[in-house]
Amino acid sequence: MNRYSVFSLIKNALSGHKNWKRAWRAPEPKSHYDVIIIGGGGHGLATAYYLAKEHGIRRVAVLEKGGLGSGNIGRNTTIVRSNYMLPANTKFYEHSMKLWEGLSKDLNYNMMFSQRGIINLAHTPSQMDAFSRRGNAMLIEGVDAELLTTKEISRRVPGLYTGKNTRFPIVGGLCQPRAGTARHDAVAWGYARGADNYGVDIIENCEVIGFIKDGDRVTGVKTTRGEISAPKVGISVAGNTSPVMKLAGVNKMPIEAHVLQAFVTEPLKPLINTVVTWGAGHLYISQSDKGGLVFGGDLDGYNSYAQRGNLPIFEHVAAAAVTMFPNLSRLKLLRNWGGIMDMSMDGSPIICKGPLPGLYLNAGWCYGGFKATPAAGWCFAYTIAKDEPHNLNAAFTLDRFYNGRELDEGGAGPYPAHQ
Repeated sequence: MNRYSVFSLIKNALSGHKNWKRAWRAPEPKSHYDVIIIGGGGHGLATAYYLAKEHGIRRVAVLEKGGLGSGNIGRNTTIVRSNYMLPANTKFYEHSMKLWEGLSKDLNYNMMFSQRGIINLAHTPSQMDAFSRRGNAMLIEGVDAELLTTKEISRRVPGLYTGKNTRFPIVGGLCQPRAGTARHDAVAWGYARGADNYGVDIIENCEVIGFIKDGDRVTGVKTTRGEISAPKVGISVAGNTSPVMKLAGVNKMPIEAHVLQAFVTEPLKPLINTVVTWGAGHLYISQSDKGGLVFGGDLDGYNSYAQRGNLPIFEHVAAAAVTMFPNLSRLKLLRNWGGIMDMSMDGSPIICKGPLPGLYLNAGWCYGGFKATPAAGWCFAYTIAKDEPHNLNAAFTLDRFYNGRELDEGGAGPYPAHQ
């Protein structure tokens, strides 16, 4: 294993940094593996890593149609939290939080995980009551939570406007101190390097174009680089779940694909030292280590597989940011991008055995995909290895949508839910 340390840094500095080994190999695909994971994003790479580390399954191929990390893992706002209310989601995301807290050491790779906290702003007494309920639900499950007054919020976020002369006055908020942010690219690179060290083959520019079947059982995949067989095939492709499932003959899924945009401003001096969400609408904002403000909000209001968005959403979230922080009104936007969200009908994920034998499914992440990366990979690996779910993902079945056992974390009715 090529380990990073202060000694390896000094050694390579003396040679002009010309002798660093590749972080992961670029192998040719083999004809057969024990497990195939479709999708080389954070979840797919984490699944491969935990299959090898926790279950000793090392003949694993991760197939990515483009470059590693070119999907949603590199197209998000980097927020990590576990401030959910329903017990199944709370336990799952708290497990993810605990994995985050040791991930840099586990992978020997700096995740730049910063537990700067997250504050959800309340603008009405009834919203404060709802936050109190959520906070109590979190505390019951062993998750940290604090209710904050307006004065406490003003002290923690001095750049935030907390005066009365505004359409949406702040009456308090809910804080999770252990929440924060992480470097999204580092998550992909760290898991890729860790999986490769265990012998996992990470195969880039290898698009799946069909499935190999023996009757109803999936026994492999057809790719742009040839056919590859395996007794177990896991699908972890976020917003592209429905198209990939159609290749397997599954034409209906309880998810929809929507674009979610993210934005970054020009850098400025330290202003926001936590993550802040606007309770009067849908906006979340934080400040990166480079000084830029990273923010996002609502989905674009149409189904799409394009990794780009539209201007009305930018206007909406920018207006919300300026409402909270009037001092941002003259900032310039540097860039924006879009990720494809696989929105489930109840706002909760799907991690289970798929509808066909030999097929396993990790999908329906809505807004929760990045923060769930460690736990999603850990639970998906367990499900694939054991052919049964772990207690942490036992509720995240596909058939809950057919038997009426939805986990309604934030949705209302038969529409793709917001968390």
